[in-house]
Amino acid sequence: MTTPSAETGRFLDLVEDFYAGGFRSPRSVPAVSTPPAALEKLGQRIRGCRLCALHESRNSVVPGEGSPAPRLLLVGEGPGAQEERTGRPFVGKAGQYLDKWLEAIGLERQKDCYITNIVKCRPPNNRDPQQEESDACLPYLKEQLALMRPRVICTLGRVSTQILTGRSEGIGALRGRSYLYDGIPLVPTFHPSAVLRNTDLRKAVWEDLKLVQSLLQND
Repeated sequence: MTTPSAETGRFLDLVEDFYAGGFRSPRSVPAVSTPPAALEKLGQRIRGCRLCALHESRNSVVPGEGSPAPRLLLVGEGPGAQEERTGRPFVGKAGQYLDKWLEAIGLERQKDCYITNIVKCRPPNNRDPQQEESDACLPYLKEQLALMRPRVICTLGRVSTQILTGRSEGIGALRGRSYLYDGIPLVPTFHPSAVLRNTDLRKAVWEDLKLVQSLLQND
């Protein structure tokens, strides 16, 4: 049986594994299965959206993917270059790292989670979404929540955390506790890409993941 200390050690070693040569997986991230009609219809509306200026420069739209009845909803800020190319969220190095986080608390991306972003189109040069862009896209996230009703929400990084908590502090001050969004427990943590850049953040992320796990177990 794996002990809690062993699980923690394995999680804390993930960054070293990455820097030693990247995450090695026996398979690529599997394609998501066809969602229910209502969720697919919403995805089609999102792909045709022209409510903000991001549609003028986009190559594709990334509505999100995963279980249509997720235990955990993960929310980032916006798609990156690889996500825009594939039309799928969190498929680059940060996404591979995020998969390891989920595995550390006994979750699978496609079976237990749904992953999306505040804005569904890539901001130019990966800049933060502007307020008019996030304001235009937020109703789509609210519709996704209404359709899926996850047990817990986890926000990844400052942008999604500030928007969904309505707070202005930095992610370092906002993480470490749970909030409520539309009656659903919300746990903020650092963005995976930030942890890949700064390995000192990984212990804080492990604490946040354990809080997510506790909330899911207590539901």
